[in-house]
Amino acid sequence: MTGETGRIEAFSDGIFSIAATLLVLDLKPPAAGLPFWQGLAAQWPGYASFLLSFLFIGIMWINHHRLFSHILHSDDALMVANLMLLLGVVWVPYPTSLMARALSTGQLREAAIFYNGSYLVIALLFNWLFFTCVTRGLVDRQYAGVRGIARRYGVGLTMYLICLAVTWWNVPLSLAINAGMAVFFLLSPSKEEKPHAVSAG
Repeated sequence: MTGETGRIEAFSDGIFSIAATLLVLDLKPPAAGLPFWQGLAAQWPGYASFLLSFLFIGIMWINHHRLFSHILHSDDALMVANLMLLLGVVWVPYPTSLMARALSTGQLREAAIFYNGSYLVIALLFNWLFFTCVTRGLVDRQYAGVRGIARRYGVGLTMYLICLAVTWWNVPLSLAINAGMAVFFLLSPSKEEKPHAVSAG
């Protein structure tokens, strides 16, 4: 965390942590009239929504941290782009909750379109943040990690677009692609993509 980006990172970490913490408020007590354990089991879509939202917010936080480890300076454009990405972060629980409830309502395709579309928008916001950092000279372009992030973000945007298109044809496959992308962004970059010290010469 550099001096120039310290407040941005601290604010972002706060939003990530609050968004993840508030997820538990969507979990409700068992319905009246049902045996306790049966009532808990009947709410499994809510538990699935909670777990998925927490994992996806955590993965986004990891990638946000990886990006900011390369940012040397900040400006107004960076703050605006970062703020819009945080809007996407706090949005995550809503489409995830709708997706979980759709398993019992039968509106799975509609919910999946909304769900996958939301992640496409978040991918666009991540790319916007990265584009802002690079074009305004806020990162050290000699870092191999910056080039690695550019490749990963480019792949992510393309795959989320494909994921959304596949939803009209095969919902389970689209959700599998979405889950695969979460694993892709969770994995650490290769050694070639990690930042390295720039020689004084």
